Amino acid sequence: MKNFSFELEKVLEYRNFEKETAEGELAKALAVETEINNNLKIIAQQYAETKSSMKGSKSFDDIVSQGQFNRLLDYQKEELLKQLAEAKLVTEQKREVLRECMKKTIALEKLRDKRKEEWKEAADYEEAELLDEAKKMKTI
Repeated sequence: MKNFSFELEKVLEYRNFEKETAEGELAKALAVETEINNNLKIIAQQYAETKSSMKGSKSFDDIVSQGQFNRLLDYQKEELLKQLAEAKLVTEQKREVLRECMKKTIALEKLRDKRKEEWKEAADYEEAELLDEAKKMKTI
């Protein structure tokens, strides 16, 4: 009995490669989002530290410095929020690409499984026919 071969195996391999590539791209996009979120947390911590260190200070220079530093943190926060919005768009695009790759891959895998089942049924039938034929030959 010959072995099962799926005529679209190379296509399936290519689709799996595409899917793995899309997964890698999505992981990179998610890493960018995570890094931006971490930077936003650092800014929030810096803002809180500055506020707590300035409690009770009545020095005009300290108050002006804190105001300037807070404006810098606000600017950095706004820039990071813009970057985060862009990163979220990229991430969603990468997710959509991955979904499409997965759909194509799953469809081919189902087709392969269906063909393999059909091949197995045909092989089992052929084997049963050969056994019946061999039994008939023995009785003769």
